[in-house]
Amino acid sequence: MGRAGARQARERGARGAKTEGGGIRRFFTWKRLLGTFFGFCLLAMGAFYVVYLLVPVPTANIQATMQSNVYKYSNGKILARTGEINREIVGLEKIPDDVENAFVAAENKSFYEDSGVDFMGTARGVFNTLSGKGKQGGSTITQQYVKNYYLNQDQTVTRKLKELVISLKVDQRMDKKDILAGYMNTSYYGRGAYGIQAAAQAYYGVDAEKLTVSQGAYLAALLQAPNQYDWALASPTGRELARERWNYVLDNMVEEGWLSASARAGQKFQEPQKPKAAPGMEGQTGYLVAAAKQEMVSQGISEETIDAGGWTITLNIDEKKQKRLVKAVDEKLEDHLDRKGSEVDSTVQAGATSVDPRTGHVVALYGGVGATEHWMSNATRRDYQPASTFKPLVFASALENGSRTQDGNEIGLGTIYDGDSRTPVKGSDTPFAPQNEDDRSYGPVTVQKAMNKSINSVFAQMIVDAGPDKVKETALALGMKDGEGFVEQPAMSLGTMGASTWDMAGVYATLDNHGKKVTPTIVKSAEHKDRTFERTEAPIGDRVVSRETADTVTAALTGVVKNGSGFEANTSAYQAAGKTGTSENNKSAWFAGYTPELATVVALFGEDADKGRQVTLTGTANSGRANGGGFPARIWADYTLGALGGGSDARFDLDLAETAPPETDTTPTPTEEPTETESPTEEPTETESPTEDPDPTRTPTAPTRTPTIPTPTDTPTDDPTEGDIAGSTGGGDGGDPTGDPGGDTGGDTGDLKPPQP
Repeated sequence: MGRAGARQARERGARGAKTEGGGIRRFFTWKRLLGTFFGFCLLAMGAFYVVYLLVPVPTANIQATMQSNVYKYSNGKILARTGEINREIVGLEKIPDDVENAFVAAENKSFYEDSGVDFMGTARGVFNTLSGKGKQGGSTITQQYVKNYYLNQDQTVTRKLKELVISLKVDQRMDKKDILAGYMNTSYYGRGAYGIQAAAQAYYGVDAEKLTVSQGAYLAALLQAPNQYDWALASPTGRELARERWNYVLDNMVEEGWLSASARAGQKFQEPQKPKAAPGMEGQTGYLVAAAKQEMVSQGISEETIDAGGWTITLNIDEKKQKRLVKAVDEKLEDHLDRKGSEVDSTVQAGATSVDPRTGHVVALYGGVGATEHWMSNATRRDYQPASTFKPLVFASALENGSRTQDGNEIGLGTIYDGDSRTPVKGSDTPFAPQNEDDRSYGPVTVQKAMNKSINSVFAQMIVDAGPDKVKETALALGMKDGEGFVEQPAMSLGTMGASTWDMAGVYATLDNHGKKVTPTIVKSAEHKDRTFERTEAPIGDRVVSRETADTVTAALTGVVKNGSGFEANTSAYQAAGKTGTSENNKSAWFAGYTPELATVVALFGEDADKGRQVTLTGTANSGRANGGGFPARIWADYTLGALGGGSDARFDLDLAETAPPETDTTPTPTEEPTETESPTEEPTETESPTEDPDPTRTPTAPTRTPTIPTPTDTPTDDPTEGDIAGSTGGGDGGDPTGDPGGDTGGDTGDLKPPQP
């Protein structure tokens, strides 16, 4: 073909390639791409216009109308009917201009200029819904009003598209002021309050027309997260976020020219008043209703949805057991208090939770003197320390993990520890040398005797042997909640974290249930014609510790009831296991115990509500030092006897861990006898007390006398002396039948501060 022919062939190939590439480029030109894009946009706009024409503005939704909730006992008897929704419609003429502006500044600064929708925000919400990211913000005030008044709170694509269309129509048909008034009157503010008027009363005790700029800014801030930002219920983090949101609202008002810089500088955050129970929620009713709502919220039903009404909620509460618990508190505590004449007695708060370990059902609950007098439930609050009721969990962790002492001995009921006061722990990077109650030393003691006497030094060393991290892991598995103060250090052995009677009832019920997790549940069923309630966590779960571990702890705790600090709960009418607990400076006193059929935790808390601080229980009912072996144990025993119908033949079926068996303690009892004011119980005579039994699994025998309330002393004792780095004298857990009170120091936030590594 020659050179000329080859060159021509190459040129023809190149022209062909250019022609092919040019064809592709001609097909995907910018004009065609833009045309396609605009075509899609026109189709979308057309589709949206069709939707706009087809979707009408509906009538008010069911949540914007008034309904009731009905609460029932487990037997079907009505406990309470909540009544109408707490809402009172007020016009903007009764709302100060500054408060109106605060709401606009908080939610939608462009409210007066926009068309009622935020297309970008709505698109973002739709995308997040489709991608499973959940609820997202971005809606205008008009959209939120439409959602509240015409639609519902469901997070679906269909609902969001309806919201957008209806918002456009509402913005065209209604005046902006009317939309704002509707938004402020239909929004949910927490505390069961719908609308600005109900919120003003619930948080500040004033009508909406009396609200200040600062108060209005807080209520506007609340709408982003009513439960999280409620000052009375919020965590420290929640309070910080609430303040930040409050500042954000005021700063936006300045930015928009609705508040002068000088007026902004003079604003001070006004803390809202504490919550109050609604009418009809007197006595224990309010506490039971609040606990049921709290549980439903934890299972995914919003508080707003519950308060909208229409629910029939049946509780697990046994009416007879509930009444028996209230009676036990009244007769064993309240009848001995002088709440008006005694400064100490006026601060005493009682709480209790009782659980069926076989089902997890909360069968009785005591929240306080009455929900209308003291709204915060003492049964579910977690701001007090469980003290020595935590010690069995240290022992459980040691058993579960096969832990050994510093000498290499496996830990069991018969393992010997040094029971001397202020003994420094060995094997820990954090120094700790806790003082026993009354600074008493016991010498070598078995774990069983250490549990009976609640000897601090033994369990401080045991937590080091078991590992604080492993102990915390076991505690959380058993049902305790993590939080501030739950620090993995030796001082944790004294129960320095926060806990509620609800939490501890679940923990002890799990031990009672041979190590299978028990999650206390108060809601038996919740029915609604438009919604369903499904539990996300079963009341009885998987095994979290071995049966041998749980049963060995139970064996130890039967010894506490028979021969230790919990002897006030001992009787031949039933078999019981339990542990006393008294926190630093006697600010809380606990008795946590169980029979084969019932697990109940009773606690007393010292609370100065006016000053918002914890105070000592020392001198309660003029009986000297408060402790878990006193009033809490007596309440527990009286309630349990009645709840079991006068007694029970059921016995613990124990499968003990294969560790050293418990031995008869030969440690001499300290010669010092406590004074009358050091123990809330009369010192039994030698012939009145059962002898110490080396076999903690044996059926308990009853003392030959009935425990009585001690003869009051003339004056309460002084607060116990606080100890050194290692702990303090704290509150004792009361006497035992041998005349030797068990020491117990739980530690209290701000009083007992574990040393930092």
